[in-house]
Amino acid sequence: MAGLGKRRPARPRSGVSGLQQRRREAPASPPGDDEGAILTIQGLAHDGRGVARTAAGKTVFVDGALPGERVEVAVHRTRQRYDEAHVRTLVEASPERVSPPCAHFARCGGCDLQHLSIDGQRRHKQAVLRELLARQAIAPAGEPELLADAGEGYRRRARLGVKVDGDGGVHLGFRARHSHRLVDIESCPVLVPSLSALLAPLRRLVEGLQAPRQVGHLELLASDAGVTLVVRQLRDQPTDTARWRDFAATRGLHLARWVGREAPVFEWLTPRPELASRLRVAAQEVTLCFSPGDFLQANEAVNQRMVATALAWLTPLAAGERVLDLFAGVGNFSLPLAAQGARVQAVEGSPAMVARLADNAHRNGLAVEARQADLTDGAACRALLAESEAETVVLDPPRDGAETACRLLARHPVPRVLYISCDPATLARDAASLVRAGYVVSRWAVADMFAHTAHLESMLLLESPHAGQPHQGATTDG
Repeated sequence: MAGLGKRRPARPRSGVSGLQQRRREAPASPPGDDEGAILTIQGLAHDGRGVARTAAGKTVFVDGALPGERVEVAVHRTRQRYDEAHVRTLVEASPERVSPPCAHFARCGGCDLQHLSIDGQRRHKQAVLRELLARQAIAPAGEPELLADAGEGYRRRARLGVKVDGDGGVHLGFRARHSHRLVDIESCPVLVPSLSALLAPLRRLVEGLQAPRQVGHLELLASDAGVTLVVRQLRDQPTDTARWRDFAATRGLHLARWVGREAPVFEWLTPRPELASRLRVAAQEVTLCFSPGDFLQANEAVNQRMVATALAWLTPLAAGERVLDLFAGVGNFSLPLAAQGARVQAVEGSPAMVARLADNAHRNGLAVEARQADLTDGAACRALLAESEAETVVLDPPRDGAETACRLLARHPVPRVLYISCDPATLARDAASLVRAGYVVSRWAVADMFAHTAHLESMLLLESPHAGQPHQGATTDG
């Protein structure tokens, strides 16, 4: 067992991995009727793939194609109702096609819209939100506001996969699209420069470890305190741990690790830093402290714009106005609202995050009541809404959305609901229950949190003329 996880002796390479060999030997799927056809791309799907139709009317989703382009396609997956394909030959390019800024484009699964101009990407995201709301019969007035910043050098956190192949070769990078296969990454234009600069040195370090197979993954985080590196080690290897310490000392990094396989333990290998992010709120600054593993928006500049937009939409806040912030995290919206004079009750499901939120409120001298509750539980949500007597409810849920809370808010309307979403489909679903109960969408916005990807964040402000009056159309409290 002493050699578990250590580098295996190198053996002659065939040039083809076992998986690749199996793929070569496997019979190819029969091509669809549209194999090799020249198609005109009619639009973009929500995930950024081009949409075309064959002469027979079958839909084809084409990776890497843009609206208006004529492309010869190669079908890589045939389904009953549609095909999936990629561009074999670009016959006629869109004027919005640009050269991708990343050398790893089309291999790395991270940034799938780099071939589309940044303005085109943002118009697409606005159109996606508009369409998803329209499917729920929601048609806000005007165009959604756009909250955006730089298209490169914005991402302040990353998780890097580490894998040692059967020949002892070390791979470090991100996953390929729709795959568990790692793409080796030497640099990344969307990472903040201090993180991108570590990619190649980290790979060299892992290659030189005694037991590289014991490294599960690496996490990088840039904050006001500098760069933090978190290593996931399946088993303690003292010699390798010393190498990690030397690497951190040489480069001025904060170093921590998770160690263990079944029940990993977290520990700092350098003095514990005070990880913090600062938000500007009018003439003052709010400091959010956090720990590795806490949720933190990846794009600091766009997050600042989202917070500023939330405050602007909710202005004027009456002194002492009661605000209930659900899915509050470490206080990203709670603390700025309290700094503007609101009386905030902030609720989060994770006990550790609740403790961090309470500590952040205390550090900033703000009166925020931090509570823990399961926000998917109808009884818990009902009790929170009744007890808080909130005039404004803020929702910032994970991808699953806030269906339980929205059903309750439909039954018991409040004057204002501010919904911040990382999934426009669940946002549209939840907003529909509120609109059916009489709420009106008064403001809406798209936040380009992840430029060069199809992912979008969005915000809705819904106002109810029936606040304080039970809505008779709703039949359940969730």
